[in-house]
Amino acid sequence: MNDPTKLAASLQLTAPGLRLSLWQPSHAEALYEAVRESIPTVGRWLPWCHAGYLREDAAGWIERCRSGAEGGEPCAFGVFDDNGLLLGGVGLNRFDRQHRSANLGYWVRTQAQGRGVAARAARRLAAFGFDTLGLCRIEIVAAMGNLASRRCAEKTGARFEGIARHRLTVGGEPVDAAVYGLLPVDLDQPADAQSSAMS
Repeated sequence: MNDPTKLAASLQLTAPGLRLSLWQPSHAEALYEAVRESIPTVGRWLPWCHAGYLREDAAGWIERCRSGAEGGEPCAFGVFDDNGLLLGGVGLNRFDRQHRSANLGYWVRTQAQGRGVAARAARRLAAFGFDTLGLCRIEIVAAMGNLASRRCAEKTGARFEGIARHRLTVGGEPVDAAVYGLLPVDLDQPADAQSSAMS
């Protein structure tokens, strides 16, 4: 597995209608605004998206991503549209070098939800993880009730593998989570075909 902390700071990836850029200090204000907008939707599932979120939090997150200091989360991207609007974020984390695996997470700001942004971004980053980082397995873990995130996992091509009890904490309480596995071969099929096969 290649070292994800050695990526060029200016790295960008493209997907249909999207540009994925490693977080830059110049993104802090846009990140702050996107998070504040999305507290009612994203904040329901992700504890860092809360009413007390500050500009300093956005800047601090970006610095942690850039320094690779946050325990295995050095591969995080802002997701932008063709006009430069920040739509959300996508990242690989919890790297297991021995088994060449990682987790994949994503979020989309409220105004851009329901347009397939997360699935396109996640699919592109998964391909990067396999082709460039040398991963052989990616997991997506979503709270059982987070149907939008689970649907996105399916659209990415990931396969539902089971339910992990108390795998996540939502609102301070442990909750069961759906675990999806994504292998390189899963990206060979069109996302729509893969998703339909799981319906």
